[in-house]
Amino acid sequence: MDAYKKFIEIKVNSDYLEGTLEVPENAIGIVVFAHGSGSNHSSPRNNYVAGQFQKAHIGTLLIDLLTKHESHIYANRFNINLLTQRLNAVCHWIEKNNITSKLPLGLFGASTGLAAVLQVTATHSKGITAIVGRGGRPDLADQRVVKTVSSPTLFIVGGRDCDVLTMNRRTYFLLNCKKKLEIVSGATHLFEERGALEKVAELAIAWFSKYMAPPTFEHHLKKH
Repeated sequence: MDAYKKFIEIKVNSDYLEGTLEVPENAIGIVVFAHGSGSNHSSPRNNYVAGQFQKAHIGTLLIDLLTKHESHIYANRFNINLLTQRLNAVCHWIEKNNITSKLPLGLFGASTGLAAVLQVTATHSKGITAIVGRGGRPDLADQRVVKTVSSPTLFIVGGRDCDVLTMNRRTYFLLNCKKKLEIVSGATHLFEERGALEKVAELAIAWFSKYMAPPTFEHHLKKH
């Protein structure tokens, strides 16, 4: 498949969610970014990570789960049920879109976006290939729902982001799926330190590539 990039709007009820869809040539999958509180699809941090994904042949959809009007209301940024509803609708759009429908689907959640990612992953009918959280707030997800997540899950947290690290550890122990907690030494919540965001991208790419790539012939033989 040829490379594809387009600004898109996804209609959810009477609202339109804005985002950028970019699928590189020979993509092995597509990852939807669920941004954190106060962020949007223009975030330099998420765009950097998305750019690294594309170099690794992983498509990206950076989408705003809140409208511009909604994002100005602070409480909406922590309305996990609303974010979950919107993200679920975006996943269904991905599955119906001609460009993305055949690609394995992954989710990348930052801050409050990770809570929505976990709740969607637990209930999404077709399943999510893998998920990654960056400085996420998994504690804001329904912890009973978290226990039912079956998709491989990676939490990435800054070593100096002490409170968020504690929150991630608590939720991590509830997960009953393939899982990993990676701590980026010296990094704070926004991973602004030298080399920190590069490490996030490296870890996330390795995780998604592992679970999006088709099984090798040798793996098939081992199973039989």
